[in-house]
Amino acid sequence: MYAPGRELPPYAFLPGRDPHPTRHPEGHSHGREASPPAYMEAGLWAANEDYLHGVDLYNGGFLWEAHEAWEGVWHASRQDEHQADHVQGLIQCAAACLKILMEQPTGLESLTRLGTEKLERVASEAGNPFMGVDLGSFVVAMRAFASSAPADIEGRPLIVLER
Repeated sequence: MYAPGRELPPYAFLPGRDPHPTRHPEGHSHGREASPPAYMEAGLWAANEDYLHGVDLYNGGFLWEAHEAWEGVWHASRQDEHQADHVQGLIQCAAACLKILMEQPTGLESLTRLGTEKLERVASEAGNPFMGVDLGSFVVAMRAFASSAPADIEGRPLIVLER
């Protein structure tokens, strides 16, 4: 766990199957008001709890929740092109994996392409690794996973942060 002080939710939300985490009274995060994260420079990623929590959520199979955690980081980093693209690329890769569970192979393909292209551009322009992620390895693994016509998310590439 990269953000040990942050708990994982009791279930991984799947649209159409589970109560919506924030809108439904039985949702795992209903009634919790989260403050939007403040911008932190990309070089301070190891101290960015919201970013790290998103990694933990993604690695734990909480794909919708990872998307939500990273979305706040993405909004906060909009003025930092490389960080914003990096986080948006991770969001798109998490959403691509969620499309497997939703039985939407076209979504898996298109979101993988969009996400990995962003991550590749960040690696090329800002360097690799970026924000602790070996983007080259992750992109190769994500593309291979998506092209294998996965039936579940178990074989998705995990994010291993290099400190």
